[in-house]
This record gives sequence, structure tokens and C-alpha cells, in this order.
Amino acid sequence: MKNYALPVIAFFCRSTIFLVLAVFSLSLFGCSAPQVSQAESLVTIPITVDGAMIELTVPAGSSVETTLNKAGITLGGLDRVEPTLFTSLNNGDKIKVTRVREEFKTVQEVISFERQTVRTELLPDGEIRISQPGENGFREITFRRLFEDNLLAGDPSIVKTVVLVQPIPEIMLVGAQSPFAPLKIPGKLAYLSGGNAWLMDGSTANRRTVITSGDLDGRVFSLSPNRDWLLFTRKSSKPPEEEINTLWVVNLVDPQSKPINLKVSNIVHFGAFVPWLSNTVAYSTVEPRSTAPGWQANNDLIFRKFSSSGAVGQPAEVIASNSGGVYGWWGTTYVFSPDNESIAYARPDGIGLVDVGGNALISLMENVPLQTGSDWTLIPGLAWGADSNFLYTVSHAPPAGGVTREESPFFDISALSLSNSTNVNMVKQSGMFSYPSVSTQNDESGYKVAFLQAIFPDQSDSSRYKLLIMDRDGSNRSVLFPPEGSAGLAPQRPVWSPAPLEGELGNYLGFIYQGNIWLIETNTGKSQQITGDGLASKLDWK
Repeated sequence: MKNYALPVIAFFCRSTIFLVLAVFSLSLFGCSAPQVSQAESLVTIPITVDGAMIELTVPAGSSVETTLNKAGITLGGLDRVEPTLFTSLNNGDKIKVTRVREEFKTVQEVISFERQTVRTELLPDGEIRISQPGENGFREITFRRLFEDNLLAGDPSIVKTVVLVQPIPEIMLVGAQSPFAPLKIPGKLAYLSGGNAWLMDGSTANRRTVITSGDLDGRVFSLSPNRDWLLFTRKSSKPPEEEINTLWVVNLVDPQSKPINLKVSNIVHFGAFVPWLSNTVAYSTVEPRSTAPGWQANNDLIFRKFSSSGAVGQPAEVIASNSGGVYGWWGTTYVFSPDNESIAYARPDGIGLVDVGGNALISLMENVPLQTGSDWTLIPGLAWGADSNFLYTVSHAPPAGGVTREESPFFDISALSLSNSTNVNMVKQSGMFSYPSVSTQNDESGYKVAFLQAIFPDQSDSSRYKLLIMDRDGSNRSVLFPPEGSAGLAPQRPVWSPAPLEGELGNYLGFIYQGNIWLIETNTGKSQQITGDGLASKLDWK
């Protein structure tokens, strides 16, 4: 028997050796492959930093941040890196580190005073006098300078400005004394001219300046019922988007008294004295906005008391801030009744009464708000009848056709009876700025109502106006001013004298025409100009 074991075993051993060699060969091949790949994945990245360039070899795909950390490069808070820290790096990429630092420098700068020229009727025409010497102010300005790799990058920027001393303007008075004959007038007539407050007392010849700062804005300008005080607003020194104006009072009895800051700001639509409370004012506020119209109304009503010594009490909220109805962002105004028992309000969507005890509004008449398509709307003119039984207002009339009720260009004067709630249309198409104004009730014939009539009623937003007068029931209507063929009046509320003229049945009406104050006798129609500087913008008479 032949022995086949040895060849088989030999063959098996040779096969095993071959297999082992093959596997070993493959294993060697498998181990050598990563070594070749690793050598190819390393990249050399040049880094420019601190005025030098270094090269660093890192695995391909490493981030910029990892590479900088490996190079021992620490970044400052302002340093700039290109490319960004999260960028993956490949062959041919490079890194640039720009060292950035900032320096701050504070300097003081002079604020030159302004020179203001004020025309005054206290001096003969053409005479010049310095009323207030000017003084420079000072401010502190902090600049920021940015350096990139120790080189100044761009111009310095201002990061903070603080006014240390406010400049005082130089006020130069230029005489504009009017040649008009003096008139005796009942009460006191205050007026705003060139940003300054003036007062006539008993006669148009007896006039003096009350406030000469030139910064009154005319938003509020009102005499107290006892004629001892003047309430006014002045422009704020802050940007209008931060503060629009501030509220002040000044004593008219003592010419040497200083104005009192009531610590109230942002008054646009309403401010007046509370007639049944001594030394107490009422006002409504807004919140300044950088967008048109420049505010968001709060539609509130607040009382605040002050003392002659300058102390100011805490505000008493009568009506809390509210939306104010349709177009409430524009605002609300208020009017005190002659009998000192009621307060009426007017806002774009209607009129009503203030429930003082309940801190609420009572709507009496709804009005379709004017849709102007712009950044303003209309608060209807509102006035109490002298008997406190009627409210005269401007109502939005229906259109003739073709436009919506909200876009109607027509406005009427209406009278609302508080005793029976009837609403009577008094004057058709009077215009949106008719501003009814009521005289005192001086005899059994009752009171009169003055108002403005638009020359072009369908364009009353831009039209000039005529001054008319009528009886309280709308009868006996007549035009007082201007004469035929003369230019019309700008929109305004005509102001009645507080009492009849001496020896006359009628009252005076005061109004502003072409920048000057005029008075007209309502029974004769005789008018007279009483100022001549052309700068008058507001008046009140009590």
C-alpha cells in the first residue's frame, strides 16, 4: 500500500505557507496605505500676524481656529481673521490676522451762542438794543479711534456728547413800534410773538414782555381765569424724538417773578387751568416718536397743582391713558364749561363729556373721522354755549358723491343740546377748521357764536377763511372780516373779549391776520390792527 500521507501533508503545508504569505502580504499592503494617505493630507498654511509670517503644517480640513491655537496665537476681542475661524483649510489657503484695538479720547469744546433778532414794539421803529448778552456754552465729546495693526483706520467717531454748560443766546431787539392808536380793552390780552410771550393790560398801549426766551412753541398758551397766571409750553432742548416740549407757568402780577417748571413734558393738544381749583392746571400727554407725526397720543387727562413759590404737586389722573378710539394716535382735547361743572372732550371720532368722579368718558355724538391719507387727522372744533347747555362742534358731513364718508371734504357746524340731546345743523359746509367760539352772555338777548367759514368749502384743509358771527340759534349770520377782495384768514380760533366794550352793546373779537393781531367790534364791524411786527401766532383774552 502506497503512503500518500506525506505528499498530502507536504502539499497542505505548502498551501498553508502560501496562504500565510499571501495574508501577510495583504496585511503589509493594508498597513502601508494609510501611511501614504496621511503624508498626502498634511498641508502647510502660511499665517500673517503681528508684522511677520509663519508657516504651520496641519492636517487638511483643520479649522482656522484650531490652526491658530496650534500656532499659539491668541486673538483679542476686536481682532479680525481672514478667513473666518470656522473655515476648513486646504492646500494653498492662508490666514491673515489683523490686530484691532480702540482708543478713547475726551475733549472739551466751546458751544457758540446763537444770535436772535426779535422785533419789538417796545422800541421806536429801527432802534436796536441788546436785551440779553450771549454766553458760550461747553460740551464734552468722547471720540473713539480704531487702529488696525497699529495704523489708524478711518476717521475718529463720536461715541458720547455731554453738554456741561448750555449756551445763552444773544437777544437783539429791533424796534417795530406801531403807529396804531391805543384802544381801551377789558381784561388782559396775552399773545405769542416770535416765540416770546407778551401781555396787554387794560389798553393796547399798556404792553410788556412776559417771557423773552424765544422758545415758546404755542402748543399751549392760556391765561388763568383770574388773569394772574399764564400757562405755556416751550421747546425742549432734547431731540424731539426724546422730548417734544415742557409745560410752564409764570405769574403775571409780579413782573419780577421767574417762570415755574411744572415738570410735565410732551403736551401737544391740550393744556389749561382748571377753573374751579386755584393754581391747578389740566393737560393731556403724548409719547414722542421718531416717525410721523412725531407722537403717539395717550388721550389722558391729568390735573396738577402748583404753588406761587414754585412747588409742584403730584399728578392726579382723571382719565387714564387709553386708545382714544378711531385715529386715537392723533389725540384728544378738552373744554371746561362756563359754569365750571362739566368738561367736554373732542377726538377724531366724536365728542362727549368727562365723568370726573368715575374717571370715564361719556360719548354724546359720534363723528366719522376724516381719512386724510396722510400722517394727520382732525380733532373737531368744540365750544360750550355761554349757558353751559349747548356744545357747538364741527361735524363731518356726507360727501356729494364719488368718495366715501371718511373722505368727504365737507364739514358743518352743529349744536348739541345737553337738555334734550337734539343735534341741530347750524352752518352747512363751513369747513374743517371752522372753530366755533362763544361770547359771554351779557344780556337777555343771549350770546353770540363766532366761527370761520372756508372760502373754498370743498378744499377747506388748504382754504383761507372768513370770520363770521351769528346768534346762538344760527340766525342773523354776517361776515365781519376780511373786507371784500382781501386775502382770507389762516385757520385759528377767534377769541372774544371777556366783557362788552365800555358804552357798547357788543364785544371785541380778537384774531390774527397776516402775522398781526386785529380787534373788531362785533356790533359795528369796525376793525383795528394793534400789533405790527408780523410775528404773532397765538392769543388768549380773559
